[in-house]
Amino acid sequence: MTSDFLNDGPSRRGSGPAPFWNLLDSPARVALRTAGRIMAYPARKHLLRQDDLTDHLIVVGEGCAKVTSVSATGYQAVLALRGPGDLVGEQAGLDGGPRSATVTALTPVRALRLSAEMFRAVARDHPVVTIALHRMISARLRDADRQRTSAGADPLASRLAGLLLDLASTHGRRHASGAVEIGLPLSQDDFAGLVLGSRRTVSRILEQWRSDGWVTTGRTQLTLDNPDALKRVHEGGSPAGRD
Repeated sequence: MTSDFLNDGPSRRGSGPAPFWNLLDSPARVALRTAGRIMAYPARKHLLRQDDLTDHLIVVGEGCAKVTSVSATGYQAVLALRGPGDLVGEQAGLDGGPRSATVTALTPVRALRLSAEMFRAVARDHPVVTIALHRMISARLRDADRQRTSAGADPLASRLAGLLLDLASTHGRRHASGAVEIGLPLSQDDFAGLVLGSRRTVSRILEQWRSDGWVTTGRTQLTLDNPDALKRVHEGGSPAGRD
């Protein structure tokens, strides 16, 4: 949503459900932009913090953010990645409770920030906003159900290959060799959280794929050297790497 965010075209997105912004009509977008403020967040900056009592909502315009939650025992879970067109902070904005998760910029992010009061005011004047919000929440619940079903039925290697291919399609930089570098600083802990697996198993799978020449990894870098091989793993599954 580089220029579209400030103008009126639809945001661009890879596979998956349409983001919140894409579900709005032109008058609703104009009203939200007028009611909010454009903010810039550098990489690693928190857009929202878990347990805070703030109630504003944010629509990501450019860049990518990571949603995480820390348990009472200190375990940090990676819940999702959010990109152009996605709405974040809607739970606290709607129910007034504390933030349930932290949202952190993985890359530089530009976003539209609105107070809950202004968001509700726009929604009253433009019912499509409420409809879009309900569709977005429903899509996320369906996504969570699919993830849980996949975690119980599909080998971890298949889930990980699918995640890497999806990230390559939405955030990839293709090299002259045909390899695709994922342009997000994600760690193996992040990958494990996103596929509902253990870091140890994810690390073992990536080590095997490195040996096979399928991927190249760094501390927070990953390149798909053989995307076709990963497609075969994703589509056909693999007994290796079952969590």
